[in-house]
Amino acid sequence: MVRSEPPVGAQEFIPPGARTLDELKAAAAGCRGCELYQHATQTVFGRGAAHAGVVFVGEQPGDVEDQQGLPFVGPAGRLLREAVDDAGIDPADVYITNAVKHFRFELRGKRRIHQNPGPAHITACRPWLVSEFALLKPEIVVILGATAAKALLGPDFRVTRSRGQLMPWPASARHPEDFPVAQTQALATIHPSAVLRADDRDTAYRGLVDDLRVAAGAVGSRPTRR
Repeated sequence: MVRSEPPVGAQEFIPPGARTLDELKAAAAGCRGCELYQHATQTVFGRGAAHAGVVFVGEQPGDVEDQQGLPFVGPAGRLLREAVDDAGIDPADVYITNAVKHFRFELRGKRRIHQNPGPAHITACRPWLVSEFALLKPEIVVILGATAAKALLGPDFRVTRSRGQLMPWPASARHPEDFPVAQTQALATIHPSAVLRADDRDTAYRGLVDDLRVAAGAVGSRPTRR
């Protein structure tokens, strides 16, 4: 039986002393920290304001994002942008990224069908997220969906139980030692793709906007803002 090699992790691909997100993005293009790079079109790194007050963290790029090389540019991304506007969050104060930077999928004919990243992929990719947070130092971390929530807040966290609630960050993080970001709060909510799949899309969308309004109300509450 052929055994697959365990992921080596992204840490060795992160440039020491990186000072900008552009440096991290350039380095991430060559990441070989897990096997997902072998089939994905490209690394999909985060984008947005370099000193964003609000950072959104999703699960992984989808098919459209994989092709374009940008996070949240497909249908779920368009819906998220609408929700951000409706919640009163300034788009100029937003950075958006994913817990995993490569698209994981299976082929069905010519279609690429989304597959959830596994724990090994999330662990392997964590150093990129840690490096992004170290530069961003956001006021609010908005965690989109169950996979991202479990990756950041632990396997026992349930979005359905705690969505829309502000939590201290990084004390609530699964590995707080990885995220040395003081005076930051976290808020978990549903992924915008869940709204698109909902039977009652209007109600699901309103719930997402309500959660984001909680985050919007907390922006600017940190004692010191750069």
